Amino acid sequence: MTSQTITAATSGTWRLGDLTVHRIGFGAMRLPQHGEAFAPNAVSRDRDQAIHVLRRAVELGVNHIDTAAFYFSPLRSANELINRALAPYGDDLVITTKVGPGRDPSGQWLPHATPEKLRGQVEENLRQLGRDHLDVVNLRIVGTDSIAERFGALAELREAGLIRHLGLSNIRPHHLAEAQAIAPVVCVQNMYGIGASPEQKEFLNLCGEQRIAFVPFYSIAGTGREGGATTDTNSQVVAIARAHGVSTAQIRLAWTLHQGSHVLAIPGTGDLDHLAQNVAVGSLRLSEDELTALDALHQGAA
Repeated sequence: MTSQTITAATSGTWRLGDLTVHRIGFGAMRLPQHGEAFAPNAVSRDRDQAIHVLRRAVELGVNHIDTAAFYFSPLRSANELINRALAPYGDDLVITTKVGPGRDPSGQWLPHATPEKLRGQVEENLRQLGRDHLDVVNLRIVGTDSIAERFGALAELREAGLIRHLGLSNIRPHHLAEAQAIAPVVCVQNMYGIGASPEQKEFLNLCGEQRIAFVPFYSIAGTGREGGATTDTNSQVVAIARAHGVSTAQIRLAWTLHQGSHVLAIPGTGDLDHLAQNVAVGSLRLSEDELTALDALHQGAA
């Protein structure tokens, strides 16, 4: 099989509540533009190209798409691209959104939403996606303060039928415990990749013990963050990539998937070849020696 014919099914599956997804998904953050997400001078991506990428992702078995209403460039909105490309949505397609952050029409960041404003953010995602409910909504936070009021507001929307399942993003372990006392949590979306701290690994393992999906962001980009992957010069990563005949980005993504069966990947791209390479990572198996070598990079590599 070539990377063009390997499907997301090779990555295995996990359940988000009562929804089953392949462990390789698609992140829409960088889809609306070329280059860095959220850049004020971002060049918007060609509409037809973005739609083609989304449809090809589904053809390759991707059934978990991560998005947000604040993912937009001057001319493109990730949610509306998803709506245009994929509606009417297949029964097995799970769309995960996030609320908390917000941007005004000019792209400037707004203060994170109060509990009272979260309903408006949920309804904006519903409108843009053309849906009557959202499959999974992550509350994304900044800081260590209590999330009880905000998560409680989302739990009320879940009871009202606007949201099917709830998740959390950019959190600490005490936030997870606080949220679980209010409503079930099906996923945690945190930064994670080669070079992650022992504390981050402990939290990933805690989620696995509780059968909660762990969905890492920036697992390929690392320090590149919104800008995407930077040039990878780590000798261990380069050597393992050469041995498998794949890119260093694929090795970084494969390592992340190897951290547990509850780990889901949501790499994003606007390029069809990169999409196929990302999906193909689900079939990439690293040896114990290779995993040990990559694990050692926690001591200081990025």
